[in-house]
Amino acid sequence: MAAALDDRALLDRLIGFDTTSVKSNLALIDWAADYLDGHGIKAHLTYDEGRQKANLFATIGPEIPGGIVLSGHTDVVPVEGQAWSSDPFRMEERDGKLFGRGTADMKGFIALALARVTRFKQQARRMPVHYAFSFDEEIGCHGVRHLLADLPTGERRPRLAIIGEPTLMTVATAHKGATILTTRITGLEGHSSAPDKGVNAIMAGAEILQLIGKLAEERRTNPIENSPFEPPYTTFNVGVIEGGAAHNIVARDCRIVWQYRLMPGDHDHDIHERLDRFVTDDLLPRMRAIHPGATVVTDVEIDLPGLVPEPDGAAEALVRELTGANGTSVVSFGTEAGLFQEAGMSAVVCGPGSIEQAHKPDEFISLDQYAQGGAFLDRLGDWVARQ
Repeated sequence: MAAALDDRALLDRLIGFDTTSVKSNLALIDWAADYLDGHGIKAHLTYDEGRQKANLFATIGPEIPGGIVLSGHTDVVPVEGQAWSSDPFRMEERDGKLFGRGTADMKGFIALALARVTRFKQQARRMPVHYAFSFDEEIGCHGVRHLLADLPTGERRPRLAIIGEPTLMTVATAHKGATILTTRITGLEGHSSAPDKGVNAIMAGAEILQLIGKLAEERRTNPIENSPFEPPYTTFNVGVIEGGAAHNIVARDCRIVWQYRLMPGDHDHDIHERLDRFVTDDLLPRMRAIHPGATVVTDVEIDLPGLVPEPDGAAEALVRELTGANGTSVVSFGTEAGLFQEAGMSAVVCGPGSIEQAHKPDEFISLDQYAQGGAFLDRLGDWVARQ
């Protein structure tokens, strides 16, 4: 049996893998699978369509229904264009902090879980502990969907999931969803001296932008009272708009990339219905009166569900017991927790480090937070042993 690496050594090893989302994560996943295999734990991998990326799922303890999932994503955001003080893919300690891309978001949690493989093997006699390490969380939580689809269904699924995103070890029971859309408009080009003979896609796009702005304003002026979220309503953002070829050509094409972040309990039926009604009943008929081939197509690129609070939820109860927390919190960023919840598992977000350090140059996790994360997993193992 291989020797277990300690918390620091494991994080140093994981940081050394450049798993930026545009690259493969297979080197890290294969290493982790070999590490687990050296401790007698068989890992199951699920791949993307090109087999260039993989998720890892492994069970410590009995192969029985239920158990606890420790979930983390292996991909990280790019470092290009950021002013780092040290090599982002080599962990470095300075001033009571561990620096490196992914230390906080979220290889730290994965390293802490892996470091406890021997401990969990001794403790998980009657209840399994599962590792779920995914790819492409940063660009839409694509990987975990493959992983969840491969798990047993119904009562044979794990009972609850702890997603170890950085929350400073507070217990987060809710976050907003995120839906990212692309609207593509095709009109008819022509000379700018006769705009009435063409169909200007950018002008049509401006009308769609007005509708998005109206939807945003309606929600902004009707906030949800006593909501813990800031802001306490579903938000909208237009991130990209591009189109046209020259100042003297009626623009044939326009592309708008936009998003909304849905409050838990809010529904997006109204958003899609009003957009469809405006385009179908108003905008397209005017465009096609000039050019029958005009089109307006909106595609949903990413649809990430929010995490909905679970009254008396199993995950919340357990994590509050282990952390000693008297209450819960919400987080403003999206995670994979809502997908675990939709798959039938009670889920919370709780992990070491601060999201304020994520995605920035000189990303770090404090030694104190890293130690708190390790102590939390030690208490989890003790709880599992008592079941």
